[in-house]
Amino acid sequence: MKNIKRILTLGLIVTIVFAANAQQKPVVTNDSLAASIAKINKTLQAFERIKFSGYIQAQYQIADTLGAKCYNGGDFATNSAQRFMVRRGYFKVSYTGNLANYVLQLNVTEKGVNIRDAYFVMKDPWLKAFSLTGGVFYRPFGYELSYSAALRETPELGRVTQVLMPGERDLGASLSFQMPQSSKWHPISLEAGLFAGNGPTAETDDKLDFIGRLGYADSFKKNKLSFGLGVSYYNGSIYQAKKDVYEMADLGGIQAFNQLQADTLIGSYFKREYIGFDAQFAVKTLIGTTTLRGDFVMGTQPGSDKSSVSPVAAVDYSLYLRKFSGYVLYFVQSIPKTTSSIVIRYDYYDPNTTVKKDEIGLAVQPVRTKATNGTDIAYTTWGFGWFADFSSHLRCTLYYDLVKNEISKNLKDYNRDLKDNVFTVRVQYKF
Repeated sequence: MKNIKRILTLGLIVTIVFAANAQQKPVVTNDSLAASIAKINKTLQAFERIKFSGYIQAQYQIADTLGAKCYNGGDFATNSAQRFMVRRGYFKVSYTGNLANYVLQLNVTEKGVNIRDAYFVMKDPWLKAFSLTGGVFYRPFGYELSYSAALRETPELGRVTQVLMPGERDLGASLSFQMPQSSKWHPISLEAGLFAGNGPTAETDDKLDFIGRLGYADSFKKNKLSFGLGVSYYNGSIYQAKKDVYEMADLGGIQAFNQLQADTLIGSYFKREYIGFDAQFAVKTLIGTTTLRGDFVMGTQPGSDKSSVSPVAAVDYSLYLRKFSGYVLYFVQSIPKTTSSIVIRYDYYDPNTTVKKDEIGLAVQPVRTKATNGTDIAYTTWGFGWFADFSSHLRCTLYYDLVKNEISKNLKDYNRDLKDNVFTVRVQYKF
């Protein structure tokens, strides 16, 4: 088909050239005609290196209560429990060169326009194993984070992933290594880089964050069985904007925040460190394709008294240092002789592993101490969904998030399970 289009285009251009020459009645030689065709052919080849693609995700959601707080497309408006929205409206242009690729992707929704990807990838021409990436692109941490939203079986990433990596992308540069498919070493991949640490926004302090992942993935029996394993590491820091910094301590039998005294000078940095493990498994049988995936992460997260979400701008609040853990598990089963699949996801996020349930919110002496609060509450979420790919362009998804929060009798807003379940109906069209 491409060759036919190319021949027709060349024929049209040559016809126009002949028509123009006929009006001016110049002498056309074989050499000049060949040169013109060669120039046209070169121009066509340049255009063939450019590719346009994109997709739109339009959805309707309904929550259990007005103004529900959620990680499925953001919080609902104060006086609303239902909404229409364009969750993602991506338009992507890429250019493939001999040694480098360029990608620009914009997100256009009712909330505005912003950059999702803007990066280049340079590949080595010798081993064809090393590549250098620079700009705004996915952070190389875990598996779920960099799994395309157009392919993802659930509407959103797990809560722990959204908290630690808001915006999914970051501004920086990375070096990756993976041998070509013909090599026996191809299953091994390694990527590591330095990033701003604020998501796809400008640098706000004098330190860069290190992110890296080592992975192994392979398939057997003509791709009917595949698996993958990975380990990731994040080593960053948060700039101390104010003198008040708190960390968890045992205060007379009560776990609460105690103000540090040794590091109270503005301009210090506090560690932001994550360790992650991921695994994937897929098998094709008579009952369809069965997929199991999981990401686990733990570490230290500096946050505020109101949120444990990683900052995307300069920090202007007192820091609260917390040990956290979380994981996301996927089960996806395709239905034989249909284009449909079912998905079950379980995700867990504990922003403060030092305290549990009724320990949260216990009163402490106010001098240089702070009690734990709703920010330290853990969440579990069961997700149940069905999706169908009616064509290579169209996907429809029905998905229900069943959210459960940790309960503490010491907190008025969390002495019961909150009504924050969300049902999503989504239609995705891509080109």
